[in-house]
Amino acid sequence: MAGLVRFEIITGERVVYAADVESVTLPGIEGELTVLPKHAPLLTMLKPGELIVRRGGEEVSMAVSGGFLEVMPDKVVVLADTAERAEEIDVARAEAARRRAEESLRRATTEEEIARARVALQRALVRMRVAERRRRRERLPRATAEPGE
Repeated sequence: MAGLVRFEIITGERVVYAADVESVTLPGIEGELTVLPKHAPLLTMLKPGELIVRRGGEEVSMAVSGGFLEVMPDKVVVLADTAERAEEIDVARAEAARRRAEESLRRATTEEEIARARVALQRALVRMRVAERRRRRERLPRATAEPGE
């Protein structure tokens, strides 16, 4: 099918998503970027954030905690530290992780402890944001065309 590119997101544990897609929007270290079919080859790092896949008029959101993006002529691959689809995120666990990270940040005394706590906090906040956006989208009524339009 024209206008699609193969996309895969892989962690150390599993293939999180693999399909032919219209576009992928990712949190690059230099800012957000969108990859479309026939994008120029690229290799870059990803920062924690939301990854959005568009396919067939639908969007699939995922929380990633960093990793690498490789764009090749026929495929786009993300090797992610961690990745969760929005529907997989347990909001209560993400909220508990946020509270633990904030407490760790308050108690941190070394640069290493501060850095670890900040990474944990950022990951928890990304997970919560992705899950919340999914909940909001599900509550919105879908537009439907009237007969004869």
